[in-house]
Amino acid sequence: MFSPGNAGYDRVKKVPKYARNGITNVWIIDPVLRILEVYRLDGEHYLLISAHDGTEHVKAEPFDAIELDLDLLWLKE
Repeated sequence: MFSPGNAGYDRVKKVPKYARNGITNVWIIDPVLRILEVYRLDGEHYLLISAHDGTEHVKAEPFDAIELDLDLLWLKE
């Protein structure tokens, strides 16, 4: 999850560093839009594998052995 004030920096600067260091998966969680994006390293870049929103129950790699209730991630109003 990116901090609200640093989301651009995190996406533009940090995620490529993760790729250069061989981090195989990245999750981007946006609690305001209530979206989970799952990326997998493919060579030097990440590919979007799946995107989920709302109150879905998902199995997202690399933790696809468990089911995650997305509703537990979102800010409560």
